[in-house]
Amino acid sequence: MNKEFEATQYKLVCVATGREFDDEGWVLDDRQSKSPSLVRAQYAKKQLTVGGDEMGLYKFADWLPVNHTLKGSAAPVTYKSEGLAKVLGLENLYITFNGYWPEKGAGMKTCSFKETEAYSVCGRFDAECGQVLVVASAGNTARAFAKVCSDNNIPLLLCVPEDCLSALWFDAPLNDCVKLICSEHGSDYFDAIRLSNMATKSKRFVAEGGAKNVARRDGMGTTMLSAATTIGRIPDYYFQAVGSGTGAIAAWEMNLRLIEDGRFGDHKCKLMVSQNAPFVPMYDAWRADSRHMLPYEESKARRDAGIIDAKVLSNRRPPYGIIGGLYDAMKDTDGEMFVVTNPNLRKAARLFEEVEGIDIHPAAAVAVASLQKAVAEGRVERDKVVMLNITGGGERKFKADHEIFYLKPSVVFPVTATDGEVIEKVEALFE
Repeated sequence: MNKEFEATQYKLVCVATGREFDDEGWVLDDRQSKSPSLVRAQYAKKQLTVGGDEMGLYKFADWLPVNHTLKGSAAPVTYKSEGLAKVLGLENLYITFNGYWPEKGAGMKTCSFKETEAYSVCGRFDAECGQVLVVASAGNTARAFAKVCSDNNIPLLLCVPEDCLSALWFDAPLNDCVKLICSEHGSDYFDAIRLSNMATKSKRFVAEGGAKNVARRDGMGTTMLSAATTIGRIPDYYFQAVGSGTGAIAAWEMNLRLIEDGRFGDHKCKLMVSQNAPFVPMYDAWRADSRHMLPYEESKARRDAGIIDAKVLSNRRPPYGIIGGLYDAMKDTDGEMFVVTNPNLRKAARLFEEVEGIDIHPAAAVAVASLQKAVAEGRVERDKVVMLNITGGGERKFKADHEIFYLKPSVVFPVTATDGEVIEKVEALFE
């Protein structure tokens, strides 16, 4: 922790009502709002000053709700594409890369943009408050939080489906302050969220908050800041695969701040988001022009989540319809939504590695495939400024360069576990 860092000055604002109020520590919503709504950080500095690369993610601290910095962070890296741009016939394709690619200056050791969330959230969290931070994840988010908390001695309880344990790899054994519990084989991300909800019924644990946490969204929004400050303007199109849609919401919110800044343009970047078939609940709701998610039978949702390559995109309860959520972001930017199959994302991943020179995660390949589809269908003008958010990559390269260690669960719970059973066992882990 850097105690010389001057805490960022900001207020919180309820999107639904516009009410402005102070952040009294770990506020996730406005209790005075009658409608479910996200809250946003409103920063004292309206014009962004970007720090040096040595600051890692905190080079964007003017627009991060943090009161201290942590060691080990890395910022997204944006560069102008040549290989993929040539294949697609795009004149101004910019790739924002989140992962491990030293040759490009990309140093995220968990190989995922979930690091941007973790360093921002943990920079907001008071590790000396006596509570344990709780994070539910299908893989990448857990890996990112585990690394950040381990490196900085922050107590953390991870809740992950047992089938996603292969995602919990690291280049060193973790600090004992990080504990892992799992929902049993055959369960999904929603079951991990249920476990985390039960754990936080104990006062010893505090929920990280997911999309409701302004630090999570603004951390992810640094991808848009990386692109805009590199290009010199707000992009015209933003491509990303979505599971919860939080990254796209974050990009939209940063876009609004960049407009207010006044130096990067006054237009809204069109959100072009995609899901991995057959798990496409947000696509189905969007196609029906419904603010609310459509019915999705539980066994079918589990089955569909098990089929997709991009397991991190399998959120059954995304912040889609909440005020300030993905539905509003898509409406405000005249956004579009795509569906990508497993064969198409695999083909896109091979193409990206061939022409850009680095391996990418399945979710990032979904975004690449959706960009291919949009160009082929004439939905993107070839001279427009396009931002492609590669949300994870370089994992194969990283593993080839490092010895790898895996985190093992302390407890595996059945999906029928009760509140009492979970609370008793997780409290014992931190005694």
